[in-house]
Amino acid sequence: MIEQMTLRDLGVIAQATLPMGPGFTAITGETGAGKTMVVTGLGLLLGARSDSGVVRAGAAQAAVEGVWVVPDAGAVADRVAEAGGEVEPIGDGLAELYLARTVTAEGRSRASVGGRTAPAGVLADLAEQLVVVHGQSDQLRLRSGAAQRDALDRFGAAEILPAWEAYREAYTALRELSAQIADITGHAAERAAEAERLRAELTEIEQVDPQPGEDLELAQRAERLANVEELRQAAAIAHDALSGGGEAPDVTLLVTEARRALDRAARSDTILAGHAASLDDISYRVADLATELSAYLADLDDSGPHELAAVEERRAAVTALVRAHGTLDAALELARTGAFRLAELDDDGERIARLREEEAEAAAALDALASRLTAARRAAAVRLADAVTQELHALALPDARVVVAVEEAAPTASGRDDVTILLAPHPGAEPRPVAKTASGGELSRVMLAIEVVIAGSGGVPTFVFDEIDAGIGGAAAIEVGRRLARLAETSQVIVVTHLAQVAAFASNHLSVVKSGDGSVTASSVRALVGADREAEMARLLSGLSDSTTALDHARELLSLAHSGLIG
Repeated sequence: MIEQMTLRDLGVIAQATLPMGPGFTAITGETGAGKTMVVTGLGLLLGARSDSGVVRAGAAQAAVEGVWVVPDAGAVADRVAEAGGEVEPIGDGLAELYLARTVTAEGRSRASVGGRTAPAGVLADLAEQLVVVHGQSDQLRLRSGAAQRDALDRFGAAEILPAWEAYREAYTALRELSAQIADITGHAAERAAEAERLRAELTEIEQVDPQPGEDLELAQRAERLANVEELRQAAAIAHDALSGGGEAPDVTLLVTEARRALDRAARSDTILAGHAASLDDISYRVADLATELSAYLADLDDSGPHELAAVEERRAAVTALVRAHGTLDAALELARTGAFRLAELDDDGERIARLREEEAEAAAALDALASRLTAARRAAAVRLADAVTQELHALALPDARVVVAVEEAAPTASGRDDVTILLAPHPGAEPRPVAKTASGGELSRVMLAIEVVIAGSGGVPTFVFDEIDAGIGGAAAIEVGRRLARLAETSQVIVVTHLAQVAAFASNHLSVVKSGDGSVTASSVRALVGADREAEMARLLSGLSDSTTALDHARELLSLAHSGLIG
């Protein structure tokens, strides 16, 4: 439940703290004092879209803070933890949750969940577990067929929700199959052209049969063969220098003489013995290098113009693949995976046949699940109609009758049902769609009856009603208050109202009071008890807070409401 909410620079409210608590809280105040800003602030805490228009004139930003009492374990605590926030245990399995939202004059918004900054979407996720808000706009939504179906689904959730989830899964599967068929048949020409192009590319790659890294290897070989004479000359000079092929003494002979000279003197100095050993090693290395150069020259002798031509021809074929595919690796990858894609494209005819069989099976399964969902809705519709009818009888519509019709329609993600709430306001009248025939007062009462009935079947801890009693008064208003008080026995109920008959049933009465300095209007909120509450009730009844007659009436109304004598 909401324990406390603080508003700063929100609309006409400069600074206000609203102590809520359990039971039934009524919020009243003069027109323009800012009662609706209380609901606006609550909406911001619950993830509603931010609007710079809610920022008080002249202020940099509006801020809303709220303290909730929630279970210290469960869905709410888990979602807070996922967002990086914390709840503060207070004992008996309960904890306090701090939520905050700011909106700047430029329209930027920031949210805080459990002491940590979080996206506004986290607030919206928590809202589903914390509170249900109903306002005058809900009466307009009740005129929508989708809203009427939603009301029925919430009422019969225990039976309808499992059927709807199974239907939705089957609906999604059928849509995916249909989309695959449409994609294949709708792009048949493109897919045929792709298959021909891919077949030609794979044939070309197969004929060349390139190897990984072959393009670089061929480039190196071509460079070597193009400069074969220069390479031969350099290798021959080096070989002669090492092996004595020219007039100058060869390196091997010089190294050998140096080693012998050191060997003769090594008996007198061990250092020279080490150098002699090094020269011995050099001699072996020179001999090996001379042998390798001889083999290199022999290999060059075998190379000729015919080999260079063959290399260039091969290089041209590989280069063509590189140009066509970007890189040789890309061509090799296409060779590896292209066959699977080609097989898929060549299989289009048989694949369509298989998909159509699967589509027919999925459609049959969807039809069965749609019938199951319709049956669940129709069963719940009878119960909802009976419950709402009983509520309307107590809301000064003693002869009204409600029918919830569930008719077959085209399949959608929500099922194949059109749900229409019908109202027969008096005996002999044919039930007509409430969206077209109900008056403002009747629509308010139908809305309230539906919400009270649905609330009684749900588990949301807090309900907020924003002037949902608009358009009614007298005995009907008293019954509205009585039913809200009954709902408050099991849930927290917060009501913004202008009716004394409703406010009389509240266990906690808050008044939004405004004061002005000639240019800026500021509002504050105070809890009413005793004489202050009687004066506010008198104002609601007559417009005069100090009228003796109105005060007497207010005291009588409060006494009767809390003694249980009304109704």
